[in-house]
Amino acid sequence: MRPPDFDQFLMQIGRINYAWTNTESLLIHLIAGLAGTDKGVATIIHLTLNTTRARLDLVDRLAKRDDCPCAPKACERVLAVSARMKKVSGLRNHFNHCLYAFDEGGGPVRAIQMRIADRKTSLRIGEESVLDRATLAELEAALVEMQAINAEIWAIAKDYGMPL
Repeated sequence: MRPPDFDQFLMQIGRINYAWTNTESLLIHLIAGLAGTDKGVATIIHLTLNTTRARLDLVDRLAKRDDCPCAPKACERVLAVSARMKKVSGLRNHFNHCLYAFDEGGGPVRAIQMRIADRKTSLRIGEESVLDRATLAELEAALVEMQAINAEIWAIAKDYGMPL
């Protein structure tokens, strides 16, 4: 049996994933503008790269080119919005790539990371965090940030005449 707060948590994760997918697709417009191509070619490039990290790396590298066809201010704004996406991506990935543990005695639900953290002389496996009201607030803040990032990408594309 799941605690009621866990349903709220799942709803927030779903909202973040929806907002993320929608916002990540807007990178197509930035790729088109930064690469000096059309939206169709940018879509092929976007879909060929199969990770968020690869797509954001591409956008960053295109914006950093000496011969970028966009105005320097456009490139600055693209790099800033990309950095914001990377920050939210960390939280999104944290909750998408973990297991959830329930306490039989009614204690708090925990998120257990399913990755190995290599340290200089040791490994850390299964790092746990409690899902509480602070976690819900963090997810709500991330959702607000995703909405702001989405609006900023649209503004960049419109302000600098990138293919829409």
